[in-house]
Amino acid sequence: MTMTSKLFGTTLAATILFATAPAFAQDALAVSFADSEWNGETIPEGQHCSLQGGSGATPALNVAGVPEGTTEIHVAYSDETYQPMNNGGHGTIGFNVTPADGMVSLPSVPGETDDMSEPAFIAAPNATSGDFLAEGYMPPCSGGNGNTYSAQVTALDDAGTVLASGDITLGTY
Repeated sequence: MTMTSKLFGTTLAATILFATAPAFAQDALAVSFADSEWNGETIPEGQHCSLQGGSGATPALNVAGVPEGTTEIHVAYSDETYQPMNNGGHGTIGFNVTPADGMVSLPSVPGETDDMSEPAFIAAPNATSGDFLAEGYMPPCSGGNGNTYSAQVTALDDAGTVLASGDITLGTY
């Protein structure tokens, strides 16, 4: 093998490595349900929107791997099946937190209201409109059509910098 081909091979390998690596390292959060009623497979009975006879609330969550310097956790709720309600379309609830040993527990928050108690607050409104218009978190409201719901959990510092993130599947409804 010539020196030119070795140099080309090394340069090509380095280019591929750097081109496919993320721009910055970000820690992963381990997110789990704190309430046994939630199993990640089926949305629990009654945890859907009021238009469908429910009185839904967010599940209580345990979050591990929370980096030092985290002051807020944001949870963006999504309907992965219905694009207009994906990517946080069901609202984003923020929590003021003080992690202990890299862990935080997030309480359940009632749906369809802006009446939040500490440590919860509305970080971003949901994307509802018309008959579905509601404040705060919008519980699953697909009418039991088998849509998949999930939550994206993000740890932020005082400056709003994302320190870590993780996902959890809430279930289908």
